[in-house]
Amino acid sequence: MRPDDFRALLQRFCAAAEAGDGDAFAACFTPDGVYHDYIYGDHTGRASIAHMLTDLFRRDAGPDYRWQMFDPVCDGQLGYAWSLSSFTSQIPEFAGRFVVIDGMSRFELHDGLIADYRESVNGGVAMAQLGVAAPRIEKVLARWGRQLRDLPATQAWLAEGKQPR
Repeated sequence: MRPDDFRALLQRFCAAAEAGDGDAFAACFTPDGVYHDYIYGDHTGRASIAHMLTDLFRRDAGPDYRWQMFDPVCDGQLGYAWSLSSFTSQIPEFAGRFVVIDGMSRFELHDGLIADYRESVNGGVAMAQLGVAAPRIEKVLARWGRQLRDLPATQAWLAEGKQPR
C-alpha cells in the first residue's frame, strides 16, 4: 500500500466511524480482519466489527463523535497514525460528559485493507473526564496492565531478556 492509499483508507475509516456506519467501517477491513478495542475487546470479521461500532461504541459515544488521524506513516504492510477523538458520553451514569483523547493506531495491512487494528490510548484520561471514581479507575487500569503482560507478544519480549546493544 502506498502512503496516499493509506491516507485515503484512514479517511474512509474515520468518516465511517464518525457517521456510525458499521458496514462502511467494516469494509475497511479484510473479511477476517481484527479490531482490538481496549474497552469492547477483540472483534474478528466484518459483522463483528460493524456490531462493535454501531451497537457498542456509538451507543456509548453518541452522535457528536469525532475521530481524525494525523501524521500517518506506512511501509506498505504496516501503518501508524496519531489520532484525536472526542465525544459526549451517552452512558447513563456519565451522560453529557465531554471527553477528548489522543492515541496511536497500528494497522497491519493486506491487499489495501486493514487485517489487524490496535491502538494505544490512555483510557485513564478518558475515565477521569467522565468522572469515574478513583477506585474504579484503579481497578480498570490494573486489569489492563494484566492484559498487557499476558499478551503473547509481551510474553515473548519479556522472555528474551535485556539484549546487549
